Amino acid sequence: MDYVFDACAVIALLNDETGADTVAALITQAGVGTDRLFMSSVQALEIYYDRIYVKGRDYAETVLGSLYSSPIIILQEITRDIIQEAGRFKTSYSMSLGDTFAAATTKKLTATLVTRDKEMKAPEEAGEFSVLWLN
Repeated sequence: MDYVFDACAVIALLNDETGADTVAALITQAGVGTDRLFMSSVQALEIYYDRIYVKGRDYAETVLGSLYSSPIIILQEITRDIIQEAGRFKTSYSMSLGDTFAAATTKKLTATLVTRDKEMKAPEEAGEFSVLWLN
């Protein structure tokens, strides 16, 4: 199965919050080839700057290095179709800019979004994509 991590999913793991066990299990499954995990580079950026705020730049660099060496496939290119889809999500659901990229990536990959973010409730209910809720 394919999953897209929203930034809050990885942050839940880093902070040992609700859902951390689920995120860790998905990463383990991806490591053995059971599932595939994706993340937009925008979500990697959100995690990076969050970690700067939490513990400083050195820690953020360590976390970013761990992300890039993990089984999570970080999609570097923000294609025109992702931009268009993110714009549609932004105007249709009044989401944060970062969340629009997670939503657009999930929709494009026909994947399941892993999140705790309540902004994803409306697009899920509209049938845009499925969500694995961490709360």
